[in-house]
Amino acid sequence: MLLLAVDTSGKQGSIALAQCGPGDACEVIEVAALSGGTFSAELVPQIAALLAKHKFSKEDIGAFSAVSGPGSFTGLRIGLAVIKALAEALGKPIAAVSMLEALAIAANLQGKIVATLDAGRNEVFIGDYEIGERGAHSIRERLITRDQWLESAIGEVIVTADNTLAEAARAKGSHVIEVDRPRSDAIAQLGWRKILAGETVPSEALEANYAGRSDAELFVKGG
Repeated sequence: MLLLAVDTSGKQGSIALAQCGPGDACEVIEVAALSGGTFSAELVPQIAALLAKHKFSKEDIGAFSAVSGPGSFTGLRIGLAVIKALAEALGKPIAAVSMLEALAIAANLQGKIVATLDAGRNEVFIGDYEIGERGAHSIRERLITRDQWLESAIGEVIVTADNTLAEAARAKGSHVIEVDRPRSDAIAQLGWRKILAGETVPSEALEANYAGRSDAELFVKGG
């Protein structure tokens, strides 16, 4: 099955094509970078170009995997709108992937993991996960202040792609694992696992996850 993965949750984004199945196999064909700030103009042409490069059409896509948050309000809105439109037109399933979950899995550890993303404005997105042989179980995701996070981070296993957050947590005595921010190839593979497990959403039910930030805050503060 041809799977299209999209991530527009951060300052930079990416898309990926992967050939998934049978079974757990999911081979990434190519990853293409997206420039932050131009997702609205770039995303659809980049998807079309990537499909054409590998001699596919949009009708060949069998499923979608999309980062649903947390992250930039504008970026997520653009990315999810495109995926919703394509999935609705093609009648294909969507796997919604949390970037916090992708970070937690990228640590390649088992046990309790606290994934951390800088949310700006002195706030931090936090995801508490229990990682086992069968994948990640989400305990909760939330948005808290940086000071609240540093107090709660003492003694935790912290996973982050942000060096500033890593240094702050280490200063509190936490065990910190720095990883690269997962790209859409990792989102494709995680999404495929969700699809195999039946964890999909119809296009009309796909929504952005802002980990506790209200719509009012998003519109007032600009995401």
